[in-house]
Order: sequence, then C-alpha cells, then structure tokens
Amino acid sequence: MAKRELPLVVISDTHLGTYGCRAEELYRYLKSIKPETLVLNGDIIDIWQFRKRYFPKAHLKVLKQIISMASKGTKVYYLTGNHDEALRRFSDFTLGNITLADKLILDLPDGKAWIFHGDIFDASIQNAKWLAKLGGWGYDLLIMINSLLNWALEKMGRERYSLSKKIKNSVKKAVTYIQSFEDTAAELAIDQGYKYVICGHIHQPQQREIKSEKGSCTYLNSGDWIENLCALEFNGEAWELYQYDTKPPLTVESEDEELNDLDLQRIIQKVTFDERTLAS
Repeated sequence: MAKRELPLVVISDTHLGTYGCRAEELYRYLKSIKPETLVLNGDIIDIWQFRKRYFPKAHLKVLKQIISMASKGTKVYYLTGNHDEALRRFSDFTLGNITLADKLILDLPDGKAWIFHGDIFDASIQNAKWLAKLGGWGYDLLIMINSLLNWALEKMGRERYSLSKKIKNSVKKAVTYIQSFEDTAAELAIDQGYKYVICGHIHQPQQREIKSEKGSCTYLNSGDWIENLCALEFNGEAWELYQYDTKPPLTVESEDEELNDLDLQRIIQKVTFDERTLAS
C-alpha cells in the first residue's frame, strides 16, 4: 500500500502506557502516511500513569515507528502535555529530526499556526494537580470497563459504545468547559494574529472558525487515540480531521523487523547523523 504524502500531521493524547491506548490502530495509521512534519501535541507517553509492568509490544511499535519516520526525513516535534510534563525540564532540545518543546509556531501558506497542548487552561491541573491525577486514574478505569463492554458488544455483533462520551455529552458543565476551552484558545490566537490555533488535551476533535470583535481564526483539536482515533492532516491548502474508524481498514506491510531484533543503535545514529556521517 502506497503511503499518503502530507506536508503536516498533528496527533495528540495517545496515552501510550495505559490500558485505553489504541496503539495498534495508531501504528497502522502512522505506517500509512509519509508526512514532512509530524507534531505530537502532548500526552503521548502517559508518565502520570506509567507502570513498568504494562508497556505492550504494540506501544513500543508506535515509538519505533515515530523514530523510523524521523530517520527517513520527517521533522518530528514532541510538544509536552500535562501527562508527560516531566519532559518539560528538557524542552527546547533537538536531536537530529526530533525536537522537544512546549509549543510550536509554524508558517503555513495562508498564515501562522500556533500549536500547544492546552493544559495551561485547566485550573484543576494548575492549582490541584493531585485532583487532576485522580481524575486521570478514574478515566483510565472507565476506559478499562468500556473496553470490556465493547468486547462483549462486538461478540454480539453490535456497535461499540463510549461511556465517557456519553457522560461528557450529558453533563452540562463538561459541555460548557469544552466550549470555554475552545473560545479561550481562539481569542488568544486572534489577539496574537495567528490564523490557526491547534490544541489537544480535552480529547474532543474539532475544526471550526471562531470570530471575535478583533478578527477570526480556525480552532482545531486533534482529539485522541483512546476513543476518537483522530488526527489533523494539512495537505498544503486545507486541513482535514482524519478519523480512523470512518475510513477503510488500513493494511500494513510485513516489512518491519521484530522488536527483539531491532538495531536501536542504528536507528539512533540515523536520527542523529546524516547519511554521509554514517557512511564514513
């Protein structure tokens, strides 16, 4: 299967290292594209809930694929989120084609894109981190229960069901919070003259224009890879909100090495040095 070549792809909230992460689907998606730039917009590795005993092979395959993409020329930006905030002490660090940062500004043909995770807007994280972490554990438990429910539904030939989406959509405060999050991000972007503002954090995929007295901008959210399985793709002229579940199943060529046989040192060299250095 030919890879789709794209100038820019943004994904966020994969939460690698948790039971809810749909790593196999994410791996298949990453294998299907060849972006010039890949932005990982926060909460990629869930350090808050990291367990040494739980980091399956599928999750490792995702990391290996990202490194492989960087080794083949893709510019990879890892922007920190709240679940991987431990990495913020190393922000503004570059290793070959991989850059770690807290935010990113990109020049697109029709204007600037301001990209950041979005947890800065969350008062529960800024003022009561323990409460936010407790909520994260509760969400992980809910996802585990939901996975069992969906396994049973699929066995019965019925459609998957999202408990957390049902809860979010039925709780007025949650709906209001999402609206407020989007409006706040857009207003700040308009004030600073950005054409696009791109966030993650709230796991709510979105693409809409927001206007104020000072102007307008396009707010985008890349969703997550737990329930929505979404990515933002820029084709050079326009954005598309890609949704894995609504597309035909992706097939992956069996060209990959087994992880046990993978020469990680070789990959690190390829990311860090150009081919002339490797050949010498």
